Amino acid sequence: MASKVTPTRGALMRMIRTASLAQKGHDLLERKRQILMMELVKHIDDAKNLQREMASVFADAYKALERANISMGIDVVEDIAMAVPEEEDFIIRLKSIMGVEIPEIDPIDASLKPSYSFYGTSGSLDIAYSAFRRVLELISRLAAVETSVYRLAVQIKKTHKRVNALEKVAIPFYKSSIAYIENVLEEGEREDIVRMKKAKENLEKKK
Repeated sequence: MASKVTPTRGALMRMIRTASLAQKGHDLLERKRQILMMELVKHIDDAKNLQREMASVFADAYKALERANISMGIDVVEDIAMAVPEEEDFIIRLKSIMGVEIPEIDPIDASLKPSYSFYGTSGSLDIAYSAFRRVLELISRLAAVETSVYRLAVQIKKTHKRVNALEKVAIPFYKSSIAYIENVLEEGEREDIVRMKKAKENLEKKK
């Protein structure tokens, strides 16, 4: 491919500038990839910790629900559950890390805010309600972390492809092109010197 480049000094200067820009771009992308990898590892660790915590909280919540079902009856608990409004107080903020938007969710209030009457209910229902509020709070945090992991992984893959393209294709091409042009120009200079010497010798012979 390098032999297809026009071997002129102008082309050489352009190749040198382009090679320098390609190397700087490669270095910046490599730094970006390393930063994103560190963020990815951190978020993966956070996701693992949340998953372990949520498994424990889920188990406690279902045990509390079982006790409420036994205490009040499944039908009564289901009727009360249907009266609980959907959670809408999700506040999501976006934080940019090297151009990747990472979601951060404000903590959900897991305190007891029952939407049912205390008359005719038992303490076991309150415990179950509180436990599942905690589950909801963990689910929202885990969703944000897993979304972050996905977005970081996608961007790392794209950045990795660009780094490889520069490292294995573009930069070697520019380097070989520069070497080719320099060799051709040097050969041309040597031929010019030889011609000048011969011309000088011919002039001296004529004298």
